[in-house]
Amino acid sequence: MSRYGARVHDAGYYELLGVSRDASTVEIKSAYRAKARYVHPDAGGSPDEFHALQLAYETLSDPSRRSAYDQGKLRRSALAAPARSPRQRDFGEDPSFTAEIPVLTVRALPWWHRGTECARPATPIAPGHAPVAVLLGWLLLVIVPIMAGPLLLTFWLLLATSVAIWLVRGHLALVHASREFAAEFGRTLVFGRPGGDSDQWGERLTADLLERYLTRLPAVRVFHGLALPGSVFADVDHAVLAGRRLVLIESKTWLPGHYEADETGTLWRNDRRFRGGATRLPESIEAYRDLLPDVEIRGVLILYPSRAGEITTEPGGPVSVPQPMTPEQFVHEIGGWLAAQPSTVDVDVLRLVRAQVV
Repeated sequence: MSRYGARVHDAGYYELLGVSRDASTVEIKSAYRAKARYVHPDAGGSPDEFHALQLAYETLSDPSRRSAYDQGKLRRSALAAPARSPRQRDFGEDPSFTAEIPVLTVRALPWWHRGTECARPATPIAPGHAPVAVLLGWLLLVIVPIMAGPLLLTFWLLLATSVAIWLVRGHLALVHASREFAAEFGRTLVFGRPGGDSDQWGERLTADLLERYLTRLPAVRVFHGLALPGSVFADVDHAVLAGRRLVLIESKTWLPGHYEADETGTLWRNDRRFRGGATRLPESIEAYRDLLPDVEIRGVLILYPSRAGEITTEPGGPVSVPQPMTPEQFVHEIGGWLAAQPSTVDVDVLRLVRAQVV
């Protein structure tokens, strides 16, 4: 027996997992996931070691078995259970498995070229090339009527001067707004941080996905850990804002299979109603629509397989309910949706969303 396996007999399940005897189920699960990554046979551990860890987790995560174990009723029978190979298990999560985000051919993304534009804050009058517009407009207004007589020429000169003043004022307003925007937000594109716990690797993958691809759009700002209005907790995993379009995102690590959502928002996996996970996105969407009534808001569940296998999703689902998407589908579809407003930053909306970052 290895030293690690012997610890089951010598120390007990709590010591094996490294948790206290009053640890919560969440703490037990987190500790199990962290240790399983190192003792799994695929990571260099032995089947006996991994089986011992599984016994500890399965016992302490079940309230009735944990109670019996604490009273000493399961100690011998559980330890004497026959060993089984984790490779034979083809259901449930695999704590040693971590998915990867896809590497996409960016030139194949229809919206990728929109990233060449420059970001600018929205202003009531915001002509980006005012000096050129003034010159061309003034020449057009003067040269065309020049042979129509002094009176008409005077009228056109006054009109051209008014237009020039309007354009210059708009240009100066844009310059002033740009300076104020830079002073308040600098060049920061990402606000907040994704979850750092061992079982939150899906959030970290999504954070990498958003920064790698969507920040190509100059107006995009990414947020991690948003609270609902009035809350102090990170109720929403991620959000992406571009102009007056906002997408709220949850990162999910679910079993391989085909996922889709119907028009009522009900999730289906392999043509059966999905009961293996929950989402707070409907509640979050409603709360943010109240906070930002003039903003278009969508919800997306980015799915990663929790064990070896493939996840597929249904493209073109109803946008009125949270949609499950693969990382590839998200980049293609949501990137194109946000690219409709690729360069205009609505400062007021940005300020409100940033204030919700925990």
